Formats: sequence, structure tokens, C-alpha cells
Amino acid sequence: MPSPQHDSLIDLFRDRPQLAVELLRDLLGHDLPTTTLVREENSTFNTRPSDDLEADLVLVLGPPQAPAHAIVVEIQKDTSKDPRQLARYAAAFWLQLRCAVTVLVVCPDVRTAAYYARPIDSGLPGYRLQACVLGPDAIPAITDAHQAAAQPELATLAVMVHGRERKVVEAFAAALADLPDDHAPKYYEYAYGMSAPDVRRLLEEIMTSTSWPVYSPFAREHYGRGREEGRAEGRAEGETKGGVREAARMVLLVLATRGLEVPDEVRDRITACTDLARLESWAARAVTARTVHDLFDETAAGDH
Repeated sequence: MPSPQHDSLIDLFRDRPQLAVELLRDLLGHDLPTTTLVREENSTFNTRPSDDLEADLVLVLGPPQAPAHAIVVEIQKDTSKDPRQLARYAAAFWLQLRCAVTVLVVCPDVRTAAYYARPIDSGLPGYRLQACVLGPDAIPAITDAHQAAAQPELATLAVMVHGRERKVVEAFAAALADLPDDHAPKYYEYAYGMSAPDVRRLLEEIMTSTSWPVYSPFAREHYGRGREEGRAEGRAEGETKGGVREAARMVLLVLATRGLEVPDEVRDRITACTDLARLESWAARAVTARTVHDLFDETAAGDH
């Protein structure tokens, strides 16, 4: 069964497909076609008459009618997968798409990375696959907040493999403050989902000691803690403009973290509200709302 780390990594590559290209070019020195067109391809294929095989993620460079290159992204946290499976993936997509295929294996563990970095004999004469392996040694430990903000995907991967270095997590946390409100929660989720338990605890410690609120479905207690802190601050400062702005930002952060699309008219309604208690109520509902419109169910009559 895929783990939260596996799923978070795939989500990162799926949301930012150009990342696979950049990692292969910049960190692993692999030559790829120059194109801004990178799309996700169906990752399931059939080896008739045997069985269905499914790669973690397949990205295709170039237009659909003339693919220039395919990248098979595999996330491996252990050595359980037969390396020959990677050779099958490459051969199948080469036949299907009729273009060159690169297999990128992302391994958070050094031993696993070394295992998949070996040349893979397919069993067919002359066909030997060399996968491109991105292991901890190839991912830099980013300790500069400006660099982390400029390369948030790489900074997220750095937290995954180097997160036991406190400066790496501190740089990542500082960088989140420079990212758009709808981007910062996503990168936090990626980092949290990818990381080992001890790195998650360090993330929690550093993030909750800053002014940037943390909301994570993996750590629901953050919401309660953040909300109580927000209420305490509200009681101390009153319904100031700054408090209202933070409460509205809190609502939008929760919605963004849960992946709910916020139409412009809903965003305008939230940011235009000056009632701190109402904004806190919306924030509470945002944790379980199925759609953004569920926020307003109980107060719709009074909002017109």
C-alpha cells in the first residue's frame, strides 16, 4: 500500500510536473529536450496477456501529437520493487509513445538509492536500463531562506531528506512567509507528508513558534491550537483591522490546505467581512466543509 510519504511526493510531482525535468537536468545532469510543454500521461498499461502494470507517474514533454520525451517517476522508499519492473515501464512507454523514455527514481533513503542506481539487466540481449536515481546525496540541504523561497519544491525535498538539520527546517519555515497564501499551505503539507516522525515534530515545533499558522489534515490539533491563539490575540487586541485580516487569511488558508477551490466572489466575501466572530466561525466550518459555500449555510440570512 502506498504510504503518506509516497502520496505526498507524487502529489508534488503531479502539481509541478516541470520539477521532474529540473531535477533531471540540474541535479542529475541528464540531457532532455527543451520545451515548456509537460503533461501527465496515463500511467497504466497492459503487458498482454499477463497483467496490468502501473507506474507512479508518467510525464510527457512536448505536444500530444508529437511527444519529445517521457519521464517515468517512481517513488521508492525500500527495495521491494523488482528493478526489472522499471525496465518494463521504459520499454512499454517507448513502444506506446514512440519517444525516448527516462526513468526517475526518487529515494529518500541512501541504501535504497544505491540499490536502484545499479544498471538493470532486462533479460533481453542488449537492453540494459540505467535509471536516474535522486537520493539524499543529490538533494542539497537548503539552509538559506531566500533560496528556499526561490526553489520551494527543492526546499520541500530538502526537508524530507535533511530535515533533522534544524537550519533546513528553519529556512523552509521562513520561506513559507514569502510565498502566496494559497501556495504556502500546500508546500507545508508536502513536507509534512514526506517526512519521518521526528522531522514532523521539528516542523511542528518551528512552525507553531512563528506567526505563520499551520493547518494540516495530518496534524489536526494544529487547527485547534491556532484557533485558540487567534482568539486570545483577538481578546487582547479587540476587533482591530489587523485581527480581522488575520482571521480572513486563516479561513482562506484552511480552504487552500484542504484543496477547495475558492471563486473570486467567495474570496471577496471573506476578505470584506469585518466581523471577527463570524470569520472564526467560518474558519471552524472550513475544516469539514465539503464546498466553500458550506461556510455560509447557517449565516446566509444575515450576510446579505
